[in-house]
Amino acid sequence: MHAPLFIGSEIYRSSTYGSKHPLAIPRVSTVIDLCRAQGWLTTSNYRVSPCAKPAALHAFHTPDYIAALQRAERDQAVSDETREKYALGTLSNPVFAEMYRRPATAAGGSILGAELIRDGGIVYSPAGGTHHGLANRANGFCYLNDPVLAILTLLKNGLDRIVYVDIDAHHSDGVEAAFHGSTKVRMISVHEARRWPFSGTLTYDAGEAAFNLPVGRNLNDDEFYAILDQLILPGTASFNPQAIVLQCGADAVAEDPLSRLALSNNAHWRAVASLRDIAPRLLVLGGGGYNPWSVARLWSGVWATLNGIEIPDALNSKAQSVLGDLTWSRAAGKCPPRYWFETLRDTPNHGEIRPELRADLQHLADRIS
Repeated sequence: MHAPLFIGSEIYRSSTYGSKHPLAIPRVSTVIDLCRAQGWLTTSNYRVSPCAKPAALHAFHTPDYIAALQRAERDQAVSDETREKYALGTLSNPVFAEMYRRPATAAGGSILGAELIRDGGIVYSPAGGTHHGLANRANGFCYLNDPVLAILTLLKNGLDRIVYVDIDAHHSDGVEAAFHGSTKVRMISVHEARRWPFSGTLTYDAGEAAFNLPVGRNLNDDEFYAILDQLILPGTASFNPQAIVLQCGADAVAEDPLSRLALSNNAHWRAVASLRDIAPRLLVLGGGGYNPWSVARLWSGVWATLNGIEIPDALNSKAQSVLGDLTWSRAAGKCPPRYWFETLRDTPNHGEIRPELRADLQHLADRIS
C-alpha cells in the first residue's frame, strides 16, 4: 500500500469566520506547520486541495443553495429572505470573505481524497469533516457537507460497503440525513448526549443505517476504549467495509470549550490506529475542535499515527515555536500550560466505566449481532 497522503491548502491560513466565532482560531495551517516542523510532512506526501466547482457540489447540494452561497460571498451580504431560507449570514454561519471558497476547498479535498483511495490507500484531509451541512442549507458552522460528498464519490467509483465513523462531540446529523435507509453506508456516531444538534438518540437508527451512541458528560479514556472495542470496531468489521471514512473531530477532548467530554487525545489516536487496517481504503477527516492547541496537537498526532510514527515525548524546538506562536482570546488561552507547547500527547484520563454506558453498549451490540 502506498504511504498516506495529506491534503491541505493555504486558504486556511488567512481565512476566518470572524473574530468572535469559535472558528476564528487557526487549525489546519497549524497542523501543516507542526507536521512540517517535525519532518513528517514533505512535498512527497502533501497534496494541495482543489476548490470544488459547483457541478461537483451538486452531487449532494441543491443548485439554488450553491448559487446563494456564491452570491453571498460575492456581495458580502445576504437578504433577509436568503438568511431565512439558507441559514446564511447567521451567528453560526456568518458572511465572511471566503465563505464559499473555504468550504468548497475543504469539500474539494475530501472529494480528491476519495478519488485518491479508489484503488486503495490512506488519505488525511483535516480540513474536512463538516458533518452538519444539509443539502439546501448551512447548519452548525458547516456550509457544505464534505463527508457526504466523499462518500458519494466512493459510491460513484463502484464501492457498495462503506462505514462512516464519527467521534466528534456533536452528532453527524447531516451525514445521517443524507444516507437514511442506505444499505451501502453504515454510520457509527459517538457524541455527547443533550448537546446540539440534539439528534442521534440511542434508539434512532436512520432506517437501520446508523448506530448512534450519545454519551454522558466527562467521558473518560477507558470508557471510550470500551466503546471502541464493543461498538466501533465490531460494528465496522461486521459490515466488511471496502472503505472507512473517519471523522476525527477534536472537540471531544477535555480542553475544548464547546463540549463537556473529557477524553485525552490518546483516545482519538487509538481509534485511528485500530481502524487503519480494517479496510483497504481509509479517508480521515477533521471536524470540530475549538481550542487551537488541542486541535493542532491531536490532528498532528493523527497524521503521525497514520504513518506509524512513534509520537515523541518532546517536540523539537521548531515545532514548539509553532505552538508557542498561537494565541487564543478565551480565558484558557491567557496562561496555557507548558505541555501545550512542548508535547503532543495528553496525560491519559483513566476512569470507571459507568453502568449506563455498559447498558447502552450492550443494546447496540445486540443490534450488531
